[in-house]
Amino acid sequence: MEHPEAKRMLRDIERGHITGLIFSKLARLARNTKELLEFSEEFRRCGADLISLAEAIDTSSPAGRLFYTMIAAMAQWEREEIASRIQASIPIRAKSGKPLSGSVPFGYHSKDGKVVPHPDHAPVRRLMYELFLEHRRKKAVARILNERGYRTASGAEWTYTTISRLLRDPTAKGVYRSNYTYGTSDGKVGLKPESEWVLHPIEPIVSVELWDQVNGILADQRDTRQKPGRSAVHLFAGLTACTCGRKMYVPSRTPANYRCWTCGTRIPAADLEAIYHEELRGFLFSDDQIASQQDRMDTFLAEKEERIGYLERERAKVAKDMNSVFELYRAGEISPAGFGARNRPLEARLTELDDLIPTEQASADILRLSRVNASQVLGQARDLHSRWESLSGAEKRVVVEAITKAITIGKEEVHIDLHYVPRSTPSGSTGGGPDGQGRPEIQAKSKDFHFHEIALNKSTQPFCLA
Repeated sequence: MEHPEAKRMLRDIERGHITGLIFSKLARLARNTKELLEFSEEFRRCGADLISLAEAIDTSSPAGRLFYTMIAAMAQWEREEIASRIQASIPIRAKSGKPLSGSVPFGYHSKDGKVVPHPDHAPVRRLMYELFLEHRRKKAVARILNERGYRTASGAEWTYTTISRLLRDPTAKGVYRSNYTYGTSDGKVGLKPESEWVLHPIEPIVSVELWDQVNGILADQRDTRQKPGRSAVHLFAGLTACTCGRKMYVPSRTPANYRCWTCGTRIPAADLEAIYHEELRGFLFSDDQIASQQDRMDTFLAEKEERIGYLERERAKVAKDMNSVFELYRAGEISPAGFGARNRPLEARLTELDDLIPTEQASADILRLSRVNASQVLGQARDLHSRWESLSGAEKRVVVEAITKAITIGKEEVHIDLHYVPRSTPSGSTGGGPDGQGRPEIQAKSKDFHFHEIALNKSTQPFCLA
């Protein structure tokens, strides 16, 4: 049926130019029963007849149609037998490590018969997990990736569904699955029982701990059917509670006071921040901790440079595709309308990359210039108390989330439960009733805390106190 003349004949049949085909014998029409069945179905669909001189078969007669019914049954049996053999060979091929049909997940590619990380896509796949751990929203991850200029392997923008599928795929942690899906008659894909899956160890893109952490969050969101809440607006939102056990919030239509609606306890937000600010006095950091932060900043800079390299390679590819389209147009292979349809998306992508690359390069340059020696960082970190007012609200919130376990507010005192307490706890009252300012006294609980982890655990960009 792939022969050019056969295709021309089928087109004439569809147009009604041919009402019947006379041939010498069946062997001249098709080489096997499967092709013969396809011809008969096509002729029957178009209302045309097949007439064989040698076998004296005419599909316009009942006997002829009966014969073709028998052939159809034979062809059906042949197709099912082939499908059965292919299905039986899949687990054997999978267990032996032989490649199966289908594409490998994003972040990997096939090389010499093996699944290995893709040099351009693997960093993007790793970034997905880091972004989700930070934002806990799949739509936010897709939006950020699109804004940064990343695209899928096919060049499309990232979507919620694609991000969700890739985050759950164990390939990223070094487990490649074979023979784990099946196709249904309506074109959908289902999962086979896990007992039939074949797992292959491959080079991971992310650590097992990171993959488990991300999928634990996904499982919790699925089980509770809860989407992550909005980002905190107030500095201590979600951390303050009354001594009666109720959470304290800042009502939107009143002055900025944290208030307990059960017993009426309240404290001005500005006063609570002043108390917390005083508690930051005395933080100490070791040289090893600062050196560790410098190492992480170096890692972040390397990732930034890797991202720039990806964008530059993507730009070169888009420019090459644009040139190929232009050559086709100049050679007369495509019309002006076809040229425009093919060139417009490429041109838009090139413009997008031309805007992104300088921005990323400037960001990397700033990061290089902002790198300071360990002694400078150490002095700045130890001076967090005096630098508090210069931090933005978002930076303050990062610090609060990282080092604060809970804040309990009573009528006469505030208890700040930190993951770490300064070497010397502030003595005396910070302004409780005795100082006449209406501020409760402050207490703290001692636990270990490493400040250099603050932003690195909460943000993809190192938080520098410079």
